[in-house]
Amino acid sequence: MAYFHACFRAGFYIGVALLVYGLRFSVPAQAAVFPLPPPGSDLVGEVITVRARAEDTLLDIARRHDLGYNEIIAANPGVDPWLPEPGREIVVPARFVLPSAPREGIVINLAEMRLYYFPPPQRDGAGVVMTFPIGIGREGWGTPLGKTRIVEKKRDPAWVVPESIRRERAAQGDPLPPVVPPGPDNPLGRFALRLGMPGYLIHGTNKPFGVGRRISHGCIRMYPEDIEVLFEEVEPGTPVRIVDQPYKLGREGNALYLEAHEPIGDHGAPVASNLPQVMGALAAVVGSAQREAVLMAAMTTASLHSGVPRRITTLAQGREASGAGWMLQVGAFSSGANAERMAGTIRAVAHLEVPVAVEARVDDGFCHVLVGPFDRRETALRAKTRLAAEQGIEAHVFPADRHGLVSACLP
Repeated sequence: MAYFHACFRAGFYIGVALLVYGLRFSVPAQAAVFPLPPPGSDLVGEVITVRARAEDTLLDIARRHDLGYNEIIAANPGVDPWLPEPGREIVVPARFVLPSAPREGIVINLAEMRLYYFPPPQRDGAGVVMTFPIGIGREGWGTPLGKTRIVEKKRDPAWVVPESIRRERAAQGDPLPPVVPPGPDNPLGRFALRLGMPGYLIHGTNKPFGVGRRISHGCIRMYPEDIEVLFEEVEPGTPVRIVDQPYKLGREGNALYLEAHEPIGDHGAPVASNLPQVMGALAAVVGSAQREAVLMAAMTTASLHSGVPRRITTLAQGREASGAGWMLQVGAFSSGANAERMAGTIRAVAHLEVPVAVEARVDDGFCHVLVGPFDRRETALRAKTRLAAEQGIEAHVFPADRHGLVSACLP
């Protein structure tokens, strides 16, 4: 299987595709752990099916497979969530397109209601990604977007109830004390990670049915067994990025996939959606002859909001300007023709003795003009200085194995 669910115990080590990554936990817990895919590849896990048992609800099945309420419901339209027919096949959507974000620290995708953790890689450079379902802020109490960090870890936290929440609960006839002590009635659960955004936490819960729903006052809720795993793994200072990407494009080999989730809104405001950017990225990397059919397939997949990655098209083989070493990015153009003109100018006048190529990238839909690879960073920096001095062309230096470019950019 391309993924597995593993139980973690103190002193227990999991093997992940020949990678042994030590995880230390004092009680059994469950988490989805995948080998980190190589640059230019974005999918992990697999979709499986299970048969419902007589005593099962869809929520029971979701929790056994570390999924949230939203994920199991979206993948199984028409199935009664409380009384699924015994023996019925249930889709377990445990395959994911990684969000478009740096693969480091914690990345939270609100529309997906899922958290991704990228631990520091091992000495040999290999790594894993751990992913967990979450609950997020309900309407009127939305979880904020942005970059922050873990600033504190708290075991058995007391909940200092914000005054706004105390007023709300009092108006509902359910008053709260100023402080809720640790224990089974504490909605923070047994573990909390405080964010640099004042007032916001990643924490456990005493109501696991809220995972995969918009139910909190803005904090990020996790299953009790999941927050224990994450709590033991992360340290203060770990970067956290909170994004909102209901539509995610990803590549596996030359195949391009789209994963679609229902966009979320707040207080009647227009629902934010990255679908226009995704469609623009598709248009940039698909040839004109097949563009209409591919965009139609993408719109069909987007309208389903199933949360299951679906194959949209196969990309044409392009000139891969990748490999070991360092690259220069000279520019990013919305027009493939303009990018080719810039590349042609550099080829004609710069005499850099390395390839100059135009490549498209799925996550932004632009045509990137690349020079390289160079064997050493210092060599790339000298080429950057030379381009600026002789041609007035500015460039950006970056590692060749992390650029994530996917195919030749088509006009």
